[in-house]
Amino acid sequence: MTDRLAALLEHFSITARVFHSGALCGVNELPGEGSAGQLHLIRQGAVEVWHGGTLAARVSEPSLLLYPQPMAHRFVTDPERGADFACANLSFDGGPANPVAAALPPFVCLPLSALQGSEPVLELLFAEAFARNCGRQAVLDRLFEVVLIQVLRHLMEEGRTQVGMLLGMAHPRLRQALIAMHEQPAREWSLATLAAQAGMSRSVFARLFRERLGCTPGAYLQRWRVGLAQRALLAGRPLKLVAIEVGYGSEAAFSRAFKACCGLSPREWRLASDGKSGGDS
Repeated sequence: MTDRLAALLEHFSITARVFHSGALCGVNELPGEGSAGQLHLIRQGAVEVWHGGTLAARVSEPSLLLYPQPMAHRFVTDPERGADFACANLSFDGGPANPVAAALPPFVCLPLSALQGSEPVLELLFAEAFARNCGRQAVLDRLFEVVLIQVLRHLMEEGRTQVGMLLGMAHPRLRQALIAMHEQPAREWSLATLAAQAGMSRSVFARLFRERLGCTPGAYLQRWRVGLAQRALLAGRPLKLVAIEVGYGSEAAFSRAFKACCGLSPREWRLASDGKSGGDS
């Protein structure tokens, strides 16, 4: 069976960096600054999750809280007993262009029991989180990445996503066309060839694709190509080579598609991105 996540994670990897493990007592504010998302695992304890003045969730069993994009949030726990947390920052390769981060809801709250088959990983993660073993940081970072992949599987399989790429990947036929585009972005895909990948007529495929993903197959392919191009440009690859690699016959055609998606030419976008990076350092 074709792996629907393989091409996504090969081109747009996700890395985790643990920043807290232990009890949180009382009120704890997380400002949601910078570019990182966050994943919080709650081993035990009652937690209220607040977004500004809104109660977003009330947790009473072992659970996870996922923020793919930066968002300020506040945890309220018993001031004495608290709750046991393991927390990691998430870095999505490509930043805002990462299609996984863009396809996820802004906030996900799930009981850990919903992640089928995750018990051994979670048991090892919590054992490492609340110990002081050699190599603990590296082990925890990798385990958090495994848990995140399990969350992505769950969201696709349970239909917990709204209109977007992950909802399309949850459909047993649409996913075949999406996987084909992800694995061969430079191919000259037509509506007919994509519909054939999905085993549908062109009209049914086009209608269902728009319903699930909120755009046409052509627009989706263009955004996927531009996302790959942004990643390559940030890595310093020459513009002409990037244009060919993502499926455009000329630099001019690539620049037109890029500007249609981003509002800037590839050179302008790279200069603006380099400026942001320089300002952060």
